[in-house]
Amino acid sequence: MRILFIGTGEIGLPALRALAQSPAHSVLGVVTQPDKPVGRQLKLAASPVKEEAFRLHLQVYQPEKIGAASSVAQLRYLRPDLIVVAAYGQILPKTILDLPKYGCLNLHTSLLPKYRGASPIHSAIAAGEKQSGITIMWMDEGLDTGDILLQEAVTIRRHETAETLHDRLAKIGAELLLKSIPLVETGQAPRLKQDTTKATLTKKLKKEDGHIDWDRPQREIDAHIRAMTPWPSAYAWIPQVGGDHKMLKIFTTIISRAARGKPGTVLRVDKHGVLVAAKVGGLLLREVQLEGKKRMHAAEFARGFNLPVGLVLE
Repeated sequence: MRILFIGTGEIGLPALRALAQSPAHSVLGVVTQPDKPVGRQLKLAASPVKEEAFRLHLQVYQPEKIGAASSVAQLRYLRPDLIVVAAYGQILPKTILDLPKYGCLNLHTSLLPKYRGASPIHSAIAAGEKQSGITIMWMDEGLDTGDILLQEAVTIRRHETAETLHDRLAKIGAELLLKSIPLVETGQAPRLKQDTTKATLTKKLKKEDGHIDWDRPQREIDAHIRAMTPWPSAYAWIPQVGGDHKMLKIFTTIISRAARGKPGTVLRVDKHGVLVAAKVGGLLLREVQLEGKKRMHAAEFARGFNLPVGLVLE
């Protein structure tokens, strides 16, 4: 099978490797987003998919707009049998969807139709879902609206973060993709319509989405923290004299049922961590990072910062 791979984020790396290493398939090239400026010095950085494509000695294409006439002509010249898409970052127009002989498949990190859109992993964890999964989907012109080819569900573990679930789903997605392609080639691939009445749409996350609302039950806050790890990171503000605030990122916690106090109040500081009240119960902060400092145990942070009991985090 002659395959064109389109993707940008890390979720597609295992799938790209699996396709490149498969003797049954030929990866014609990789389409990814243009290099982006990052950091304070705004140095251009390649996407994870571009870096992996170079390691695999694959041709890379980086159009500003994949639907531009010049981009379509360039990709048509490759004559792909199939296009595989994973976290690309641009909507594919019909001119691209119509290029391959067998169509376009998308690797999506949810059990569609629930959690369409940009942040399905984060949204599932934050919502307290018991399951997540991978969907291999036939692409159409909508946003994650195409027919379902194959799905595989996984249990969301008690201490699961967006990072750990992402890595598990990426591996499963590659395996499921390799199962899907022979079905497509032989004409045996299912096309199951999505139940639109069960569809939900997730948004692209921003830095401010990590802010913790302490006026919520401790289990919801814990889920929010895990959903925001490693990015955009859950955080609270520590008020300072003069009205300034310092950002405190929070990575791991232990749920406390017995804690009582105004939401956000530091109730206890000891060798085990920093206990903070929530609307219901509280959370023992275990691993944190003060802005400009390294990630550390909350007890070590509290000693160095002289965090007082009774302070209210915002």
